[in-house]
Amino acid sequence: MLSIRLTRMGAKKRPFYRIVVAEKRGKRDGRFIEILGYYDPCNSNKLKINQERIEFWKKNGAQPTDIVASLIKQYANQLS
Repeated sequence: MLSIRLTRMGAKKRPFYRIVVAEKRGKRDGRFIEILGYYDPCNSNKLKINQERIEFWKKNGAQPTDIVASLIKQYANQLS
């Protein structure tokens, strides 16, 4: 089963997250299928998401985690 989740990047105490599609049982920072966006909580909550690809993966059965779902809603509110 696929999930849309965060994978941690960046330096120690300076996290940077990528929003990726990956196997649900895989490691947090393990292999992924596609990068869908990024989230930088240290840099004034900078957020960028490719919504077309997120919708594509949702239609194909990928389920977003709770945090990613809230980030998607937050990004939609930023656009409107």
